[in-house]
Amino acid sequence: MATEQLKPLIQQGLAALKAGGQIAAGATAEIQNDVRNPQLKQALEQGSQTSQQWTQRIERAIQEAGGGGEAQNPILEAHVEVSKKIRQQAPDDVSRDLGIIAAGQLALHYWIASFGTLRTYAGQAGLSQTEQEMQACLDEAKQADDQHTEIAEQIMGRTE
Repeated sequence: MATEQLKPLIQQGLAALKAGGQIAAGATAEIQNDVRNPQLKQALEQGSQTSQQWTQRIERAIQEAGGGGEAQNPILEAHVEVSKKIRQQAPDDVSRDLGIIAAGQLALHYWIASFGTLRTYAGQAGLSQTEQEMQACLDEAKQADDQHTEIAEQIMGRTE
């Protein structure tokens, strides 16, 4: 496949990631206010810092790809709505924290899929900086997913 055919897909994907980052940043403070488990609160604070790095990487990737335009991200908008419902309907603090983890992992899996896809496309298109930036984001998202799983297991009393 020719590089020029991939560039619009890469640009669209990066624009969606940029929009998604803005959505996630807006929801983070609200979610952090609802968390009771100290480990989860710390993980979410760390995740907020990591997402700022993702934003910077996405911006650099947009530049390398020749622009990204404006986009919406209805997928992450839906994740935010699901997270709100889970938090509102939780019968207790433990259930709420586990619901926050579940909703967070759904969002992380979106990021994992997006970063992995764009990394592959960027590599094929010869956008080596973008390929590296997306790989770094992918690695961090996978690490965060593992961390959330460990915290959920600890909350449930399953330490392995």
